[in-house]
Amino acid sequence: MTTRKRFSLPANELTAEAVFRERRTFLKLLGFAGLNAWPFLQACSNFAMESRELGGTLVNLKTLPARPNDRYRLDRPLTDRLAAAKYNNFYEFTSGKDVWRYVDQFVTRPWQVAVSGLVKKPQVFAIDELIRTMPLEERSYRHRCVEAWAMAVPWTGFPLAELVKRVEPQSGATHVRFLSFLRRDQAPNQRGVFSTDLWPYHEGLTLAEATNELTFLAVGVYGKELPKQHGAPIRLVTPWKYGFKGIKSIVAIEFVDHQPPTFWNQLVPDEYGFWANVNPDMPHPRWSQQTERLLGSDEQRQTVIFNGYGEFVAHLYQPPRREFFF
Repeated sequence: MTTRKRFSLPANELTAEAVFRERRTFLKLLGFAGLNAWPFLQACSNFAMESRELGGTLVNLKTLPARPNDRYRLDRPLTDRLAAAKYNNFYEFTSGKDVWRYVDQFVTRPWQVAVSGLVKKPQVFAIDELIRTMPLEERSYRHRCVEAWAMAVPWTGFPLAELVKRVEPQSGATHVRFLSFLRRDQAPNQRGVFSTDLWPYHEGLTLAEATNELTFLAVGVYGKELPKQHGAPIRLVTPWKYGFKGIKSIVAIEFVDHQPPTFWNQLVPDEYGFWANVNPDMPHPRWSQQTERLLGSDEQRQTVIFNGYGEFVAHLYQPPRREFFF
């Protein structure tokens, strides 16, 4: 169809206005007529809106088919996709919430995750190999930030326990250490005003937490691969803990015989601890944790202990002690 070239706009010029300005000609070229074209036009409009709103960071993301897992039901609507994508913490790039503005130079392919330490079968996994060989599923989880905002999103990924099985931990392994990337040329805050010798970002779980059924390695969200601001290409999701435990852009997982140091605990030890379990009755030193604000609607809700997932994880913290929530 030779006339198609008239509409071959560069990606940064592909806007809803450009599509709808030539609506009738566009429909003729595509063989549509009348209202039958509306779903296609709506898709074009959504694509264009996301491209404008987020500088292209949500477009051209690969769809990740996955079976839905309805075991973990939500008590709230899913957060709007754009609202979730425009409000993130990712301090490697910025201390603001507009992370999407700073991630264009971040390269997420090729990508590998090295699993080592006290395991019988240490391995290095290419991210696309993991996506191809792991049993992908979609889980809608509540997400609670330590800053008292919250969202609910459908993650695509697989239980961390499935990866643990592959590497076979040794009997001496008690904890799992996670490490993110160090790329000062791609992450402005790793070299700028937030630079610190503590980079790269690092986190940890007990082995019991790591193999809990809730603990999830996400490679996608909203049915597509992870956008960069969400922690592409692979991140940890622990929905009963505050969000800073969910390390993004993982490059290494190590099985160890001790509680590993964690980034925020080392940086601000009086405000962030190892456990970080959600608890409305344990305030942050600078604000209350009694309520949470939902992204997209600004609705205020009461915070629930373990973020509402106590039936799955409370047994990990018996007998209950105050330090389990710091």
